[in-house]
Amino acid sequence: MALFSKKDKYIRINPNRSVREKPQAKPEVPDELFSQCPGCKHTIYQKDLGSERICPHCSYTFRISTQERLALTIDMGTFKELFTGIESKDPLHFPDYQKKLAAMREKTGLDEAVVTGTALIKGQTVALGIMDSNFIMASMGTVVGEKITRLFEYATVEKLPVVLFTASGGARMQEGIMSLMQMAKISAAVKRHSNAGLFYLTILTDPTTGGVTASFAMEGDIILAEPQSLVGFAGRRVIENTVRESLPEDFQKAEFLLEHGFVDAIVKRRDLSDMIASLVRLHGGSPR
Repeated sequence: MALFSKKDKYIRINPNRSVREKPQAKPEVPDELFSQCPGCKHTIYQKDLGSERICPHCSYTFRISTQERLALTIDMGTFKELFTGIESKDPLHFPDYQKKLAAMREKTGLDEAVVTGTALIKGQTVALGIMDSNFIMASMGTVVGEKITRLFEYATVEKLPVVLFTASGGARMQEGIMSLMQMAKISAAVKRHSNAGLFYLTILTDPTTGGVTASFAMEGDIILAEPQSLVGFAGRRVIENTVRESLPEDFQKAEFLLEHGFVDAIVKRRDLSDMIASLVRLHGGSPR
């Protein structure tokens, strides 16, 4: 009994505490305080990415929103948005599609997966399009096709160069064949713009895939890409199963495309506005 009588020397019991009382909750870390780099897998403090959103360890270029893209690219206060208020008619009456569109509009503040308008970039006037992967992965539906087509038609009439930042997961399945038709529709507008002797510059961002890659993304007079951007048509596993061989680790990366002649140059995000202005100027652009 002596052994058990000394137990209170080692265990302190609080008579006021209920045995069912839960321990204090652990401190919570905000979800958006840190990010993991998809390139090098380092955990990065968000502020260390800077406004350009570039990994300090491996220079991986993170995806950014339309507003962030505008802030980094154009002359402040010069963007004038065009072709707003266009809505999908939901041709297939796809279940919950309209609810998903409404939720995306509320979440992103965008009306669709592409923003179109005019802007000055280092004094050069351009017709500008920016696809945003935050909106249903920038999938190409009828509204995306209509806005980009109108942008090229407007630029043809106004004799403006077109600068288009592409990003997409491909055609929008909720709109079926109507989505795929946008490939030909936009390509026809690109051709009319080209026939007028006007300049079209494409900047491929991560990711640019599917029908967008198979059409207007690769039709630019000059094609630039951000570092390490994923660019391709079909997925890696689909291709490997089709050709029955393993693909290189960097397959479908911007650097792989540059090596094989599909891209003219890879440009760091901080240098893009200067590069765009220089190319527009060389191809007949002029300030307004």
